[in-house]
Amino acid sequence: MGWLDRVEDQVDALTKARALQEVSRSTEAYGLLEQVLRATSDPHARADALVQRLSALINLGRTAEYTRAIEEASAAVRDLAEPYLHGHLNALAALAAHHQGALDRCVTHLVKAARALGAVEEADRDTAWGWHDLAMAYSYLSFHGYALGAIERARQLGTAAGIPEETFAAPGIRLRNAVALDHTGDSDGCLRVLRDVGGDLGRFVTAGRADRLRPSSLAAYGYAAARRCALGDDIDPVPGLDPARLLGCGADSARARDMRQLGQVCLAIASGRPIEAVTRLDTVHVSAETLGAAEPARLRSMALGRAGDHAAAHRADRLAFRLAAQRHDRLRDVYIDGIAARIDHEEMRREAARFEGEALTDPLTGLPNRRRLERYIAAVVARGERVVIGVCDLDGFKAVNTRHGHHSGDLVLQRVAGVINRVMRRGDFVARYGGDEFVVVLPEAGMTEAAEVARRIDAAVRTEDWESLVPGTPVGVSIGFAEVGAGGPGQRDALGAAFEAADREMLRAKVRPRTA
Repeated sequence: MGWLDRVEDQVDALTKARALQEVSRSTEAYGLLEQVLRATSDPHARADALVQRLSALINLGRTAEYTRAIEEASAAVRDLAEPYLHGHLNALAALAAHHQGALDRCVTHLVKAARALGAVEEADRDTAWGWHDLAMAYSYLSFHGYALGAIERARQLGTAAGIPEETFAAPGIRLRNAVALDHTGDSDGCLRVLRDVGGDLGRFVTAGRADRLRPSSLAAYGYAAARRCALGDDIDPVPGLDPARLLGCGADSARARDMRQLGQVCLAIASGRPIEAVTRLDTVHVSAETLGAAEPARLRSMALGRAGDHAAAHRADRLAFRLAAQRHDRLRDVYIDGIAARIDHEEMRREAARFEGEALTDPLTGLPNRRRLERYIAAVVARGERVVIGVCDLDGFKAVNTRHGHHSGDLVLQRVAGVINRVMRRGDFVARYGGDEFVVVLPEAGMTEAAEVARRIDAAVRTEDWESLVPGTPVGVSIGFAEVGAGGPGQRDALGAAFEAADREMLRAKVRPRTA
């Protein structure tokens, strides 16, 4: 017996509202649900209508109405012993909380949703949609592994309930995974995922099932194709399903509108119109949650690079990486302090501990990463020790990736990490900040010692045998140092100011004439 079998009133209207939302006609669904709420006195029908209404509001992006809608739905669901209803409500509440920026509350709802949906004994198509919405919440929070697991569960339940496979293809989940990889420098990984997304669309077209795809899915397929083109990837045209046409789908979905605007930027870049792309970026207004706050900055970098303004492209790329890094750090804090504190399951505790360990180390170079760097500096400064911080940015690294590919670029980063580590003083700290940027910390040192360390790093990098590793593309390093102010209440501000000063010195070094 499915959930709607327990509902005794307005079943046809509730079923129709579901169907409307599945094809991204949430405005019509919202109106129909309001009629149900005015007409019914059945607690089950009312609870279902309020949960569905929250879903419609999220699809429409009506953020200001989320809080009241969650409160009303929670009050209606509270006394009903139906795990599906509690699970779906919490999955939607997690999405709403995420769009509102309340990440700790979002995590709490994620935990409750997974528990409730996992407790459903007679899963039906509604439970499948509950898992689908939970997968979306995981995806927007950048928990991509959990998102893929939840959407697979939705697909299994949906298949058993007679829902076509393509309904839960969920290209948006893998699309967000792909752009997150690109924001942190892994463009090859991004392209691999985007090609897989395009392969799924091709498979549905070949099987004659493309007309069953949801409008919001078509928009995600369109953005995936446009993003591939912007990265310089050739795509096989699909008759009647070119990126521009796909981007026009999505009906009244707020996220589809965002992808449509950013997709036009991608197509302008791919068509050799970078100035138009930059102009579009100056005028678009998209939610930072649709594809991440870093996506507009990353697209700006790509457009400026195509326009030949490589200095501005570099600045935009650095901004994109930092936006992504800030987001990841905040999410990790929520994950460790939120999920681990709220879940009493020992397996999840072990998973949280493993995640924290991984969060402190850069997997490519084995060096401490940005998160561990900040902890280290904070501890040193809190002890009242003198600290000098240095920013090291590689010269010629873009040419390495362009001429020899990203695998060679990874080898260069690994070798540079080893070179810097080799010439540091005992007790110094080296971290990979991200991309081709490293940070060194010199405790109990001043600018005189920093100048000597900079000289040693520069000399060691210049004398490395780059010709044998990446022929024709010499690699150098630009370095800037600054002192961190004394500890105290303003320590965090002093640290930020020192980092910005070191960054400025590094950029000056990058344009300063070099001696042979």
